[in-house]
Amino acid sequence: MTTTAILLAAGSGSRMQGSVVDKVLAPLNGKTVFTHSIHAFLAAACVDQFTIVYRDASQHSELQQDLASIDLKGTTVTWVIGGKERQDSVLNALEQQPQPCQYVYIHDCARPLISPDSIRQLDAALKKDKAVVLAHPVADTIKRIPADKQTQNVLLEDLDRTRLWAMETPQGFEYALILEAYQHVKTEHLSITDDTAAAASIGIHSTLVHNPLPNPKITTPKDLQFAEWLCQQSAHSKSVTPL
Repeated sequence: MTTTAILLAAGSGSRMQGSVVDKVLAPLNGKTVFTHSIHAFLAAACVDQFTIVYRDASQHSELQQDLASIDLKGTTVTWVIGGKERQDSVLNALEQQPQPCQYVYIHDCARPLISPDSIRQLDAALKKDKAVVLAHPVADTIKRIPADKQTQNVLLEDLDRTRLWAMETPQGFEYALILEAYQHVKTEHLSITDDTAAAASIGIHSTLVHNPLPNPKITTPKDLQFAEWLCQQSAHSKSVTPL
């Protein structure tokens, strides 16, 4: 039985406003955004294989060059081309898993600051439960607007933030269950934005694993600057010798 980390790197990065050609290949604290996730999973030592989902031949070549400089410690790598939407990319990767596969982690490479400790906590939960997700409670007051999405002169609906959690990645699943879930999403023409939504579509319950560490998603140029600052702060804290 194997455990695979599916690394999603095929996103278009349209909201980066042309600041970088490809956000997962952008430099971040001496490494590319993409390889930060690779290093985190290797350090966690929880997976046997990577399945890397890429966008096109040009990106595939650059990602391969990036990977060539890393000691994969015996972890194998397979490559899968992405689909039109994230959910299509995930299904492509799931359907091309070598057998027998027992568990999969699905991770957006646009979250490069995932820590090995967080992955290990997720792994421990996955061994007990069948569907797990890193998440954090929402601190902001959240309001819901009317269905017509108008934002001027509207009656705002309060949501109980004590019940609201922000989903992160990785998200981990028993392989057979999440494959069935994504096949159901495709058959029913559902539109989803994360993997727990696919699981919920066939009645699978998920376990939330609280992640207190920063794990931001890089979507805009400011997100990349923030991630760089977080890396610098982390490096500084490690360099300070306690008195």
